[in-house]
This record gives sequence, C-alpha cells and structure tokens, in this order.
Amino acid sequence: MQDQGRSTRKRTGGRLKHFRNRRKSELGRQPTETQVGEPRFRTVDARGNDEKTRALATNVANVNTGEETVSAAIEDVVENPANPNYVRRNIVTKGAVIETSEGRARVTSRPGQTGQVNAVLLD
Repeated sequence: MQDQGRSTRKRTGGRLKHFRNRRKSELGRQPTETQVGEPRFRTVDARGNDEKTRALATNVANVNTGEETVSAAIEDVVENPANPNYVRRNIVTKGAVIETSEGRARVTSRPGQTGQVNAVLLD
C-alpha cells in the first residue's frame, strides 16, 4: 500500500507519534510503466469528478519538429534517466529518449498520467 501522507520521522530522525489512520486521499498507486507495443489504455478515478487515462502500452508519439507536430511510430527506447533497466524493458517515462520514425526524440509528457506520448525532436 502506497502512503503519501506525512513522514513518520522528524527532521532530526526521531519518530513522530502515530495519531490517526491513513486517509483515502493520502493513498497512492503503483506507477504505470508504459511499454512500447500495441496500444492499451486504462481509465482510473482521480480526485474530484475527474478521470485519468493511463497508457499501459503505446507505439505512437506526437513529435514536435519545431514548426509542426507530427504523429510518429515509436521504434525503441534508447535512453531513460529515470532507470537504466527501463531501456532494456522498453518502458517510456517522462525524459526518456525514444527512437521514432522521425528520428530521436525526448518525451515531455507523462504517459502513465495523460495516456499519450508527447516528444520533442533532438538535433
């Protein structure tokens, strides 16, 4: 269970006294690791009356070339500063460098949160 509430420790390293149970609003979820492949999506309830579309897998990226934005096919994950193992597993996160049909591009969106891959072409 992911807890995103207050830390159980003080700045000094001492423990804080537990005074109540977790709240539903403080719970998080496991991260959605978007893979390169046949597009699969899942909608989850968000706070308020909202929904988030999570991309479980995708093979299309909206690549900005400077003048225009084109839809390009994702071929491979080249580099991922979030986790070196993500490159081997072809997982796309924000900041990842992907190989597309237009060339190499850096991902600027969060596919696990928005459900789409937006990227900027690298020189």
